This record gives sequence, structure tokens and C-alpha cells, in this order.
Amino acid sequence: MDLLNSAASPDTADLIKDGSEATFMADVVEASQEIPIIVDFWAPWCGPCKTLGPLLEDAVTTAKGAVKMVKINVDEAQMIASQMRIQSIPTVYAFFKGQPVDGFQGALPGSEIKAFVDRVIEAAGGESPGGQLDDAVQAAEEMLSEGAAADAAQTFAAILGEDPNHAAAYGGLVRAHIAAGDLEQAEAILNGAPAEISTSAEVEAAHAQLELAKQAADAGPVAELTAAVQADADNHQARFDLAQALHANGDVEEAVSQLLELFRRDREWNDGAAKAQLFTIFDALKPNDPIVLNGRRKLSSMIFA
Repeated sequence: MDLLNSAASPDTADLIKDGSEATFMADVVEASQEIPIIVDFWAPWCGPCKTLGPLLEDAVTTAKGAVKMVKINVDEAQMIASQMRIQSIPTVYAFFKGQPVDGFQGALPGSEIKAFVDRVIEAAGGESPGGQLDDAVQAAEEMLSEGAAADAAQTFAAILGEDPNHAAAYGGLVRAHIAAGDLEQAEAILNGAPAEISTSAEVEAAHAQLELAKQAADAGPVAELTAAVQADADNHQARFDLAQALHANGDVEEAVSQLLELFRRDREWNDGAAKAQLFTIFDALKPNDPIVLNGRRKLSSMIFA
């Protein structure tokens, strides 16, 4: 599945080249009249440059011709480095219409480099592959919300085929398998998450949803657990189990309420299980969900009371 509907990718040699003082006007200033040019100022002795360079080249190559890159060795282009006031390396500038339009200093993680390249392309009026992939993620999320888990999973997988480190697509693929009831496959996908995105918010949210789905499989009957709590308000295990059962039945707000009450009564019970469960629920929801905002506020007020 070609989500970008693009022609064959341009040759890498056409996208990325070594520049010099003699070619700077042609390679950067003149070329940027038509397409944004990213200039990587580096040197062979610079350790961080060796980390940044390949990541930057990957991001430019992934953009499939929407941006190009010129590498300038500052040891061999001291006049250009001086004119650009390069104080330290690596330094990266993006040119468009002959002028610098964006830039940064120092090595950045791959996700921030990709965001920088996408930003440069969009500032020049282009559409980055990242933007198109994000649109595909949104379409897959709509499929998932409509109950088409298999179609959503196929779309998320196709996105990952083009960008294996797309955190939103990775988390979405896990959640699609959870929605389909295939918890083992969801867990296997989570365990195989690339290190670059394993701690991203999207993957962490999918992990939390998987934990809640596992709990739901063992949840007890709400009516019986409610009766147990009403009979003994200090039956903490019954209240905790009730919260899990309520969440399994889709009553997330009441589940949070029961956990907050448990935390109020005994915050240390079962090694702080109420607080841990609350955080699992919060992580599984969107950060701006009213249940999360209200729940975190109430929990904080109890913690700092």
C-alpha cells in the first residue's frame, strides 16, 4: 500500500551532496529558489556530527524530493562558515528563496530532526510525507472508532511500512489488535517496539490500554462487587476489583471515582495499587480528556493536602 501515491523516489545522490565554497551559490542559494535546501555544517573531527549527519540524511531521503541537503565541511569552507557566523558544530540551516528560514545547533533525536524537515517543507509551501502519513493515521483512527479494527490495523501497518518509527501508527496498531480481542498479538507488537519510540506517549498509552484489557478479561460482576463495598466500605480489595469491573464495563468515570476513594481511605494499600491503577487509566486516555483532568486534579489535592 503506497500511502503517498508517489513516483519512484529521487536518487539519493540528487538529494544529498557535498558542497564547497565554490559551489555554495549554485548548490544552496540558487537551488533554494525552487526547493528548500538544508545545509549541514560539519567537520570530520566532530563526534556529534557523525550522529546527526546520518539521521538528517535519512529524514531528507524519506521526504522523497520535497527537500534537498548540502553538506559543508567547515574546515574546507571557513569563509562560508564565517559569513554564516557558525560558532559551533554541528549547525544546520534551512534555506528557501536564497535566505535562511530555520535552523538548529547540536545533535537532536531522530523524531525532532524529522519534525524539523517536515517544518521546513511546509514553510516552503510543500506537503511533507510526515503530514500525509499523519492524515492516514487520522483515517485509521476513524476506522477504529467505527469498529473496523481489521481495516484500521491494515492501515496502521501500511503507515509503519513507510515509517517504522511512527509512534502514533505503532500505538494505533496495538490498539487495533486490542479492539479485535487479539491481546497476544497486541503484546507481541508492543514488545517489538523500536527503541526510538518505546517510551513515546502513543506507545505508553497503548501499553496502558493493553493492561486494562487484560484486567477486563478477569473482571468480576459489578453488582456483586458493589454489594460487597456497600456492606464494608473498608473492603479495599472489593473496591479495587469494583473499579476494574466498572472500567471493563465502560464506566471509566465511576472507576476513577472508586479508585480515588480507595486512595483517600488508604493510599498505601497493596503498595499503592490505587494510585498505580489511576495512572494506568490516565495513560490510556488522551491527556485532555475531562476524566483525566478532573482525576489528576483530585488526586493531586489528596497527595498535597
